[in-house]
Amino acid sequence: MNQAVSQPTVKKTFTIALAGNPNSGKTTIFNALTGAHQHVGNYPGVTVEKKEGATNFQDTTFTVVDLPGTYSLTAYSIEEIVARNFLIEDKPDAVVDIVDASNLERNLYLAVQLMELGAPLVLALNMSDVARDRGLQINYGKLSELLGVPVLPTVGHKGRGIQELLATVADVCRKSGRENRRLRQVNYGHEIEPHVEQFTKEIAGHKACADRARWYALKLLEGDGETAKRIRSLHPHGCEEMLQRAVQLRQHIEKISGADIGAVLADGRYGFIAGARAEAVSQTAEARVSRSEKVDRVVLSRWLGLPVFAALMYAVFQLTFTIGEPLMGGMEAAFEWLGGAIASFWPEGADSLFKSLLTDGIIGGVGGVLVFLPNILLLFLAIAVLEDTGYMARAAFIMDRLMHKIGLHGKSFIPMLIGFGCTIPAIMATRTLETRRDRLTTILVLPLISCGARLPIYALIIPAFFPQAWQAPMLWTIYIIGIVLAVVLAKLLRATLFKGEAAPFVMELPPYHMPTLRGLLLHMWERCWLFLRKAGTIILGISILMWALSVWPKPGAERMKQFEQQRAAVEAQSYLDPEHKQAMLTEIDHAAGEAELEHSAIRRIGRFIAPALRPLGFDWKVSTAMLGAFAAKEVFVAQMGIVHAVGEADEQSETLRAKLQATYTPLQGFCIMLFCLISTPCMATVAVTKRESGSWKWALLQLSGLTLVAWAMTAAVYQIGQLLIQAQ
Repeated sequence: MNQAVSQPTVKKTFTIALAGNPNSGKTTIFNALTGAHQHVGNYPGVTVEKKEGATNFQDTTFTVVDLPGTYSLTAYSIEEIVARNFLIEDKPDAVVDIVDASNLERNLYLAVQLMELGAPLVLALNMSDVARDRGLQINYGKLSELLGVPVLPTVGHKGRGIQELLATVADVCRKSGRENRRLRQVNYGHEIEPHVEQFTKEIAGHKACADRARWYALKLLEGDGETAKRIRSLHPHGCEEMLQRAVQLRQHIEKISGADIGAVLADGRYGFIAGARAEAVSQTAEARVSRSEKVDRVVLSRWLGLPVFAALMYAVFQLTFTIGEPLMGGMEAAFEWLGGAIASFWPEGADSLFKSLLTDGIIGGVGGVLVFLPNILLLFLAIAVLEDTGYMARAAFIMDRLMHKIGLHGKSFIPMLIGFGCTIPAIMATRTLETRRDRLTTILVLPLISCGARLPIYALIIPAFFPQAWQAPMLWTIYIIGIVLAVVLAKLLRATLFKGEAAPFVMELPPYHMPTLRGLLLHMWERCWLFLRKAGTIILGISILMWALSVWPKPGAERMKQFEQQRAAVEAQSYLDPEHKQAMLTEIDHAAGEAELEHSAIRRIGRFIAPALRPLGFDWKVSTAMLGAFAAKEVFVAQMGIVHAVGEADEQSETLRAKLQATYTPLQGFCIMLFCLISTPCMATVAVTKRESGSWKWALLQLSGLTLVAWAMTAAVYQIGQLLIQAQ
């Protein structure tokens, strides 16, 4: 009987890592590969974002890991260390290096280091259409032959070359390790290369280091501390001898070359890149000025740059209100209907805590925040358009002149731009700044940039107190106030606590390109999902807590009995007109609700803190809402919805904006926005400030300093405003 011969199983699931310089289109390729099948977390032990996704090609499944954008694998920044550690420790089946085809010299430096690492590499020359428009003709086959790795053209934002890339990656993953080791190595010249080869052989003699012997040799010669730690863990007994040998060779190489070892090796790599480029890339005679350069002549102009930036920001806010207003009205109507539908399950006038929890606590709180989702969607969509087209990098360049005057540079403006979405990732983005004083200065003023959490507050206040024609200018004004105040405080900090010269500003400007609908929707959804998740967790929990504080403790039985007696007396008067009788009953119910609210814990808290905020024009309701906003800024809206909903006489009550309009003045409304803009950042911001600065001292300085500035500025605006109103 013939026995079946077992066939070796072929691996059908592979892990691929995406590497690349910032602005190379790596995120666009990641989105094109994975679509909606992606999730975001953090690498263990650090705050660097980790993005993973999945994609299928034929019978193969790929797990795609988007490594942090980095220019090299030298362990200077957290991003470089994270990317390098993943490649060494997790050993992906393939590494796809996304290269900006229009800027090969800079981008291929990372590719050369990946080749030295011995990674199973594929080069995706992205934005190949931009390179062609600039008159560059790339012989992809020749470049692949010279580098010893597959090289393919892609246009990420149009989805071109993605299937070919997957096919090539699948082929690389299925090959054995030895078949993939066709990578060329940089020859560092007759004076340096023999020493590199000699040291490589010595390291290869240690079994634990043999698989990446040349990489370890080069890194130890560079004096790389992270590699030294790894050698100590891999080969603890002979490591000190190996490290001492690296020092001797480094000193010898620097002596014979007359230059720092890092510069010597970098020159060798760039020479290798220049040679490959000279053989594989040519430039047409009719090479012309790119479209990006033509546009930049306008948007980066000394005279037009700032006006164009301001006009674009104004257009964003106009879009947010013009289109968002009817959508927000629909959301309000939907939540009003939902509240009424839920309330209808109880008899009219019935007093039920569960009913109050659902209608006042959850719908009045969380629903009051969710009605602003259309505005947030539109704002994030507009910001995604500016980011994906490449304009946001120009905004930092434009702001460089202004930032230099306050002792910072344009790179500090990048976290500020991120801060329009959320302050927490903005603070984390300050890791790209070279000096600690630049980082601390930027971190301390970042909460002054209006984050997405403040937008519901603005979207509540502005339409309540200002006519349609003023709404976009008012939102633009509040954002500009935050930016200007951040600039002023940064100047003050650099003149006092953080004296010193600003680091030079170098930023790559990516070419402009048309964003894809898919990419825009993904970016918008990522940010809005964070808002929805917060609404379903933090805001829901705090809304329930605030509702509980609003209904307990109850007034004494005698007090409530008086209202019951008044209600019974009115109902007994049969001669009254039904409409008049209902109005009287409504007034009694409203008074009972006010009595409950007056006796509640939240009213007592409000009464305690209200004197401190009274000079700002705030009553106890606004004061307690400001206190709740420390957990999350959106809670201010939820709390105002709760305190204005508890005790309402009828279920079809007017909207929260109408109630605010009837209770407060436009001056008070503006002061509420101003205080929310400047004051205490949310508790998550305080926590991440402590983590990124490494000290509670800076977190508490940020917390107390911004709160005092907010109090002083808001009090001044309100008091001066009151005097002007009285003088009219």
